Amino acid sequence: MNSTGRGHGPDPSPAGTDDEADRWLVGRARDGDRRAYEELVRRHRDRIYRIALRLLGSPADADDVAQEVVIQLWTALAGFGGTSAFTTWLYRVVVNRCLNHRRAQRPYRQIEDADHPRVPGPERRVLAGEELQAGLAAISALPEEQRVPLVLVQLEGLSYRQAAAVTKTTEATVRGRLARARATLMAEMKDWT
Repeated sequence: MNSTGRGHGPDPSPAGTDDEADRWLVGRARDGDRRAYEELVRRHRDRIYRIALRLLGSPADADDVAQEVVIQLWTALAGFGGTSAFTTWLYRVVVNRCLNHRRAQRPYRQIEDADHPRVPGPERRVLAGEELQAGLAAISALPEEQRVPLVLVQLEGLSYRQAAAVTKTTEATVRGRLARARATLMAEMKDWT
C-alpha cells in the first residue's frame, strides 16, 4: 500500500495491486529467491490468464500463453527497469506474448453451435450463452490495435494512461482505438439488442 507514490514515475499501478510488495518480490527474485518468484506468480497468475483469455478468446490458448509468460517471467525480470509499475510491465509482457501467439497460429475455423448438441434448459439461459459467444467472437474478430485497448480499458479497468503505457502509444491513440472498437462491437451486436 504505497501512499507516497514513490517509484511509480508517471505510471500509477492499477487499482488493487501492491506495487511496493511487487518491487520487493522482483528484487528478491532477481537475486535468485525462488519463493519470491513463486509469490510474484501467485499474486498475478489470475490476471495473466484473464488478459490472455480476453485477447485470444480461447481457454486452451490462454492456458498456453499464461504458462509461457510464467516461464518467461523468470528470465524477463531482468528487463523490468522499474520506471513503471510492475503490473504495467506485466500487462505489456502478456499482451506481446498474446499478439505473437495469435500471429503464429494458423487460421482456424470458429466452432459453431451446430458442432455441439444443445443442452436442454430454459430458453433465456441458452440465448444468454449464445449472446456471450457472439460477443466473444466479435471481440476476437477485432483488429489487434482495437482489441488490445478494449481488453485493457473496458474489461481490465486500466485507465487510458495505463493502457497507453502498456501499448506504448498515447492516451489519444488509446481513446480513438477504443472508440472504433466500441463502434464495431455495437454494429456486430445490433441483432442482440
